[in-house]
Amino acid sequence: MKFLWGMGKFLTLVFWLVVLINLAKPLVNPLHLLVNLAGSLLLLTHLLELLLFNGSLKDRAHPWRDRLQILLVGIFHLQTLPAVAPAVETDHA
Repeated sequence: MKFLWGMGKFLTLVFWLVVLINLAKPLVNPLHLLVNLAGSLLLLTHLLELLLFNGSLKDRAHPWRDRLQILLVGIFHLQTLPAVAPAVETDHA
């Protein structure tokens, strides 16, 4: 499973590279609009993920680095974060 999350991160970074290249030197006519649209929708999705999972990042060692990685690769970074153990309640009776 770790391989799949790593491959997802890699492919997302390749897509962002295509978007940046498209901004510098636009591709052929209908394709450059689609790449810009897909890039803006992906950025919007990653911003939404960042807003939804911001509370769980506050207790991490490097929350800003995690936020940057969520902006770049989104859910692929969130899936690699360790799960937070639930709080254990004790009875003091």
